[in-house]
Amino acid sequence: MRTHHLNLDGPSPAELAVIDAEWPLIAAELDVLDAEITIINAAHRGGPTVLDWRRLRRAEAHVTRVAADLATPAATVRKAVA
Repeated sequence: MRTHHLNLDGPSPAELAVIDAEWPLIAAELDVLDAEITIINAAHRGGPTVLDWRRLRRAEAHVTRVAADLATPAATVRKAVA
């Protein structure tokens, strides 16, 4: 039988540090989501504009850059020191 312990005190400092280190990627992914929602909601105005599509492409490219930056060991060290 497994016993699950609930931590009702919230995340530990180590868990908060991980979230903080990953926050740029989370924010970039939210920008993609926002751009996608804009494109979906563009139907009532005749469809997405060129600028809507450009915004989505730029947001996706930003996610790629941030993810690559976080994947490098130097980024991990920079985040831990900051």
